[in-house]
Amino acid sequence: MDPAVLTLIVLGVAAFFFVTELIPLAVTAMGASIALGLLGVLTPKQVFSGLSNSTVVLFAGMFVIGAAMFQTGLAQRIGITVVHAAGTGEKRLMAAIMIVTIILSSVSSNTATVACLLPVVVQICAVARLAVSPQLMALAVAANVGGTVTMIGTPPNILMSATLSASGLQPFGFFEFAWIGIPLSIAGVIYMLTIGRRLCPHGHIDSNLSDLTSDLPKDTRKMAICAIILILVVVAMALSKTINVPMQTAAIIGALACVITGCLSEKQAYGGIDWTTIFLFAGMLPLAEAMDKTGAGAMIANGVVGIIGSNSSPLIIVMALFLLSCGLTQFMSNTAAAALLAPIGISIAQSIGVSPFPVLMAIGIAASCAFTTPVATPPNTLILGPGKFHFMDYVKVGLPLVLVSMIVCTVIIPLVWPF
Repeated sequence: MDPAVLTLIVLGVAAFFFVTELIPLAVTAMGASIALGLLGVLTPKQVFSGLSNSTVVLFAGMFVIGAAMFQTGLAQRIGITVVHAAGTGEKRLMAAIMIVTIILSSVSSNTATVACLLPVVVQICAVARLAVSPQLMALAVAANVGGTVTMIGTPPNILMSATLSASGLQPFGFFEFAWIGIPLSIAGVIYMLTIGRRLCPHGHIDSNLSDLTSDLPKDTRKMAICAIILILVVVAMALSKTINVPMQTAAIIGALACVITGCLSEKQAYGGIDWTTIFLFAGMLPLAEAMDKTGAGAMIANGVVGIIGSNSSPLIIVMALFLLSCGLTQFMSNTAAAALLAPIGISIAQSIGVSPFPVLMAIGIAASCAFTTPVATPPNTLILGPGKFHFMDYVKVGLPLVLVSMIVCTVIIPLVWPF
């Protein structure tokens, strides 16, 4: 059987188990990769390549740093400070968290931003006696939309500019994405403060965490050391290309520094890693690679384009490509989805005689609208365990937000980048 068809079958089975959760999500993810290996779609090396992926290594390092923030009491201190500044109201806290996250995600990795802020948000909720799930969902949403504000905020943005340049066209400017990124971010905040938070589970109030952290050591020296390590890691990640230090290297160095300086023990460092997240993400990466390499993703794309037809109105094509890019990114890397659709978008634009800029902008932004599954983007995966989310929680919150995002994009994109 054709490898692309086999990949689509495995994807369909995995999607079924993701939705029903008949077996654990991490088992489903790893099982999908192993199945592709047994079917001959992936080599044995490719099946487990996700475990050595740089993002997985980044996860592990930041989990350890997050654990150190709890063990030293730094997260509790930050939580109390934010509670005093923003108050204990659910909406005010959510707004404050999202604004900070959007700003950080616009100029640095949204994955690193969530990894750094996640323990802080959990502690804020413990101090304020609030359900942690809505706040964590807001954190992930803010990280995803915040990355659309600048060219370096998320890989699809860089890819769209690179595709234009490779086609002999003027690439998007650094802040040009802000024309759509800022309105999208505002829409995301308003949505979570009104509709989104009501769709999140509210039963998870981590009172045990609050009791636990009240007994943590309050060694101000270790708090200061942990804070310095965190700040240096974040700065190193933001300047990773300038100083030539990969983000995952900065994260691991920070994790090692936390253990060496006594902010937490080696055993506590191992215990601080969310292994469900590690294996879930590591299992999905080979599946995403298979969709890209076998042409399964292209098969989906070409099928959709064939249905709408190349003679349709530009706005219809943009909406279709937005939905296609957004749909693919829920189960495969947003970078891979964007890379798959970018050349198709340019070809369609040229064939119907319209500007490729609005088409590529729609594809790139849609690839970051990864709201509806826990495996759609690393920020979604990171909050899965701490928020005690189920697969359908992402669907309930994410689907309306995808619709809101599409409306914002279809209104603003043609105004800024005319067809």
